[in-house]
Amino acid sequence: MILFGEHAVVSGAVALGAAVDLRVRARVEDLPGGVEISAPDLRMTLEGIGLDPFSGAVLTEDLSERAAHATRYVSAVLKEFGARNLRVILESQIPPASGLGSSASVVVATLGALSSHLALDLSTDEIAEEAYRIERSVQGGLGSPTDTALAAFGGYQIVEGSARSIALPQMRLVVGFTGKPHDTRAEVEKVQRFGARYPEIAEPIFRAMGEISKRAPDCIREGRLEELGILLNAGHGLLESIGVGTRELSELVYASRGAGRAYGAKLTGAGGGGCVIALPRTGPENVLRVMTAIVQARGVPFSVVTGCGGLSLEDPRGGI
Repeated sequence: MILFGEHAVVSGAVALGAAVDLRVRARVEDLPGGVEISAPDLRMTLEGIGLDPFSGAVLTEDLSERAAHATRYVSAVLKEFGARNLRVILESQIPPASGLGSSASVVVATLGALSSHLALDLSTDEIAEEAYRIERSVQGGLGSPTDTALAAFGGYQIVEGSARSIALPQMRLVVGFTGKPHDTRAEVEKVQRFGARYPEIAEPIFRAMGEISKRAPDCIREGRLEELGILLNAGHGLLESIGVGTRELSELVYASRGAGRAYGAKLTGAGGGGCVIALPRTGPENVLRVMTAIVQARGVPFSVVTGCGGLSLEDPRGGI
């Protein structure tokens, strides 16, 4: 997930992201005579989807538009490597289109599983680079390497043009999901149009977001959670100022800060829907307090730990 610097990073400012303890698992099996994607955990029915990885055409009849949209990232990976005669099976703990990097995680996991299955011997660096290129291509040339670097390497990543790992301690955050998906490409395009029309307004906002991203690591490292909360709140205000906030997101943010007594809260990801993140006060009772406040604000809460691992081979038969 992106902690700070959403949208600003696309315009060259600094962003800070963290891998969390939610996993996407991919497995590749031989399937003579076709290509299929099975992803029952992505909250849509994809089992038995057939597609031509070279043309990108979906071959299954009566396929919903939402399910077809979800195949784009896997299809792009298969097309890149000319992969045929196989089935890709995905299991995801990440809500799709939620701002938590689900598409990047799917691309990285699929690349890792495909590399293992086809004995391509791709390094983690190569997978991260390829994943960023593929995700960016699917999203029309927009986006940053933040999510793909986090999915590949784990931990925390500072992104300024390129991504680099930074050593920071783990934190407990509460995520609140609005239940409303967002369209990353559409939100990024909207912000880019705003920046092109009002550069004298947008550029200082992006710089301010970048400065927050630079200050936040010391707060995390030194355990200055109250100050980190202030930065979260400031980051949310800046994101709302460029038009990616929604009523549902703000309700979860203010519920977390109010009844939840969180140090701070903000939307995460592209906005327009998706999730918020909240920094609870120390102690399990305060995690529960924030989660309860999110439920009362009609959101779906779950607790995550930041700074977790990235790509790993979990199944010697090819699962990632």
